[in-house]
Amino acid sequence: MVTLIPMTVSDFESYLDGAVAGYAEEHVRAGNWYPEEALKKARESFDHYLPNGLNTEKQHLYTIVDDETETPVGTLWFGIYDARPQPIAFLLDLVIWEAHRRRGYATQALQALEDKVRAFGLDRIALHVFAHNHAARDLYTKMGYIETDINMARTLT
Repeated sequence: MVTLIPMTVSDFESYLDGAVAGYAEEHVRAGNWYPEEALKKARESFDHYLPNGLNTEKQHLYTIVDDETETPVGTLWFGIYDARPQPIAFLLDLVIWEAHRRRGYATQALQALEDKVRAFGLDRIALHVFAHNHAARDLYTKMGYIETDINMARTLT
């Protein structure tokens, strides 16, 4: 099993650069952003959602730790949002580091997330996943997540 441990300042600093770069790359791959603007846009997005960094209200950032080996294996970030008829948790980022993938850690992290969300008195978790990320989409489907909105595009030749 895994435990979600609140990120330390040091963990957050290590996380941030890679997360921003990864988010930029995903938007480029999805065709949303030009490569030359992607890093700037990604930083702006993170600044928007985390204006006070690790201390941003209603944002919860964790290091995912394997209980048995006490080894950090990834990161998870969710926020709590009041914009809907009922507050919801929104999963903003889930990353299992490459050396630890395909061992069930993401499934366990999502189960641990459910416990955290219930502790806040919430009963819904939403997320966004890039369409090209088939592994993530398969994971979320397996865990009972359903599609609520679908954007589609066609590239003309």
